[in-house]
Amino acid sequence: MTFTFEDLHHVQLLCPPGGEGEARAFYAGVLGMTELAKPPVLAARGGCWFRGGGWEVHVSPVPGFVPERKAHPGVLVHGLDLLAARLEAAGHPVEWDPHFPGHRRLYAHDAHGNRLEFLEEIKG
Repeated sequence: MTFTFEDLHHVQLLCPPGGEGEARAFYAGVLGMTELAKPPVLAARGGCWFRGGGWEVHVSPVPGFVPERKAHPGVLVHGLDLLAARLEAAGHPVEWDPHFPGHRRLYAHDAHGNRLEFLEEIKG
């Protein structure tokens, strides 16, 4: 018997209690992702879910939240420069990192300080 990974379903990121508004402003507002309705039993726990372009983010509130410095999802993007400009215009500075062969990449942080990596494959 064997198994195969099919795709990534979602990443879970954390926020402080009551941080859903800032998460909505970033993931739906800045990144243009669609907010998903959470199942009622999970909605009672707080948080919010977003989907867009092949990735899903579940943002969950936790007491004593502190953003991780290095942990991050890595998301493939087409139009990395446009995303960088959108992030910067919304007050989310980007940090370009040239050290990933075959890709251009940048790091940014969401409204709660969660680190996000966006990569674009270099063609040709």
